[in-house]
Amino acid sequence: MSRKFKTPDYEATLSTPIQLGDALPPDHLARFVVDMISQIDLSTIYAGYAERGGEAIAPEVLLGLLFYGYATGEFSSRRIEKASYENLGFRYVAGGLHPDHDTIANFRTTFLGELEDLFVQILMVAKLAGKLKLGNLSLDGSKIHADASKSHAVSYGRLLQLETALRAEVGELMQLGEQADQGEIVLPETLVIQDEMTLRKEGLENLAQAKAVLEARAQERYAVEKAEYDEKVREREAKARKHRKRPRGRAPKPPEAGPRDKDQYNFTDPESRIMKNSTNDGFDQHYNVQAAVDQDSLLIVATSLSNHPNDKREAEPTLDALSPRLGKPAAAALDNGFFSEHNILTLELRKIEPYIATGREAHHQDLHTLLGNTFPLPPEEATPLEKMAYKLSTEIGKAIYRLRKCTVEPVIGIIKEILGFRQFSLRGLKKVAGEWCLVCLAFNLKRLHILMTT
Repeated sequence: MSRKFKTPDYEATLSTPIQLGDALPPDHLARFVVDMISQIDLSTIYAGYAERGGEAIAPEVLLGLLFYGYATGEFSSRRIEKASYENLGFRYVAGGLHPDHDTIANFRTTFLGELEDLFVQILMVAKLAGKLKLGNLSLDGSKIHADASKSHAVSYGRLLQLETALRAEVGELMQLGEQADQGEIVLPETLVIQDEMTLRKEGLENLAQAKAVLEARAQERYAVEKAEYDEKVREREAKARKHRKRPRGRAPKPPEAGPRDKDQYNFTDPESRIMKNSTNDGFDQHYNVQAAVDQDSLLIVATSLSNHPNDKREAEPTLDALSPRLGKPAAAALDNGFFSEHNILTLELRKIEPYIATGREAHHQDLHTLLGNTFPLPPEEATPLEKMAYKLSTEIGKAIYRLRKCTVEPVIGIIKEILGFRQFSLRGLKKVAGEWCLVCLAFNLKRLHILMTT
């Protein structure tokens, strides 16, 4: 063959000296993360260290590794440790140090509570730089997998069966022990009555704990469903008075109190709950995450997290998490999963104009919508649903709500699809909420890096 090819020299390549300054341009994300950390106050984290002890790795390094890791899709402390040797961006952020994965994981768990303040500090840097001017918000939620196995869960119906079976076995063991003591039977050497009794009593204690949690959740669910039922009844009665005739359709069904047979308790992460997957018709252990996104900058300005299966009660805690240092939004757009009279009042009391969808958006718009017609101005006695439908039909209402789909939904999509964050590494509501704050903080760093370098 006459064709010539350039061939690699792997040995020489291994000996090639690398200057990080040449490999990482001035606008590289790794440099940006280090620069941002230098601008925030870490005194609360430093205060968390004991006055005496061995030489510790500076918090700036560990924070930088976590921020850069989560911003680039590396969530595992083991992979972050490995990257501090193999990845040039991580090597720079680590400043030539190589913290082991235990140090990284312990730091993350220890200082989860301090992340809320750091989250706000990063946003304040964006505000001072003119990149964040809080205007209208978009709120939305999504389900993220818990670090919990479905195989280590029990349903309420199965729990009752197991409880009955274990109590019967305890009674049988007590009877066998008495018969053995009286010399009526000889037990196998491998059967130790006391050990078997202890094992089953521990099982009963675990089931009792699960039962108490499921019954408490059932009470909480009933209170929510009862409030929703009462609201539907009021709307139905208001329509009947308005039209002076009996409303069409079935009357809303009152909720049933008490646990349901399919209610589940997970033993690996008891605070997670079975929720419907957003991508298919299956169910899995999840947490419900929330994000409030500024419509202009696409920065996440507030976060919250719960183990509630729907978004009805998530607007208020998300808005509570919005720091007053960032300013006051003028309006907020939410999908129909948030619609309730309580959420409307919650926003109005905060002087935030609510725009909440009253139902699922149709794939094909009707002629009324295509012609741009506005709903008739509702009377003073109109229901909250009728008033909101009118507001959404106005030009300002359409403009604000239309932006929800191209603001908060893409942000959550980037976190799940681009960064690849689909499962928590930690367990328990408090720790998981801290990790979600870390994820959103890392997203903001990535987004702010784009806003400041383009």
